[in-house]
Parts: sequence; C-alpha cells; structure tokens
Amino acid sequence: MEGRTQYEEYPYPVVFLPPYENPPAWIPLQERIYNSDYNNELTRFLPRSILLKKPPGAQLGFNIRGGKASQLGIFISKVIPDSDAHRAGLQEGDQVLTVNNVDFQDIEHSKAVEILKTAREIYMQVRYFPYIVGFCFPDYQRQKERTVH
Repeated sequence: MEGRTQYEEYPYPVVFLPPYENPPAWIPLQERIYNSDYNNELTRFLPRSILLKKPPGAQLGFNIRGGKASQLGIFISKVIPDSDAHRAGLQEGDQVLTVNNVDFQDIEHSKAVEILKTAREIYMQVRYFPYIVGFCFPDYQRQKERTVH
C-alpha cells in the first residue's frame, strides 16, 4: 500500500467539490426586492416583444442557430453591435418563439431564415435563455452560422 494515496483504494472515482458557501441571510419577502443579495433579475427570462423594420437591401444584424433538425428552437447566436437588432434589445441567447405570428419553436432552420429574410417588418416574441446555447451546442463557436441579412 505504500506509494498509493488514500483515495486510490476506492472502487469509484473521487470528486473534489468546491468549498461550501453559506447562502445569504434570510430577509423578509417584502424587503428582498430592494436587497442586492436577492436581486436575481428573473424578469429578464420572461417573453418580450421585438419590432424590427427592414428597408430594402438592409441587414437585420443578427445570426440564428438551431431548428427542427436539432430538436431545439431557433436561437439568436450573434447580434451585431450597434445594429437595429441590438438597439431593439435582441441579444445572444434569445430563443425566438414567434415571428409575425409564425411559431418558431418547431420550425426548420431554412424556413426560419426564409421568413426573416423576406419580411419587411418583423414582430418577434423572444425570451432570454442563454443556457441552451452552451449546453446543446457545445461546438457552438465551430459550427457554421447562418447570417440573416
């Protein structure tokens, strides 16, 4: 047994966890809204509306990823800084729920691109859900993106 650490005798892998952090002190519900320890901004995950107007020949200023083939919805993978999309509040990690009353939660990627490219006025319902991009698209940076111009 010499030369072996104490963990090598276990038949299962040993996982070292980070040190435990105590949660913030309890604060009455009516006071939490004003307390920074409880400010988790859950409202940013609620659905919101985005309106974009696209003049002929103009770009929308964002890329999308996902679709029916990936069994996921359509997600905003990139927003061009200072674009109309950026100014309207669109952000990377937004899931596109609808565009002009068309459900985007179970749509082919190519159909989504076609709808976005051909519309002159785009009314989108989106919700911020950044976790899906890194989790379900682990090779996110290496995959080909489709730019919606």
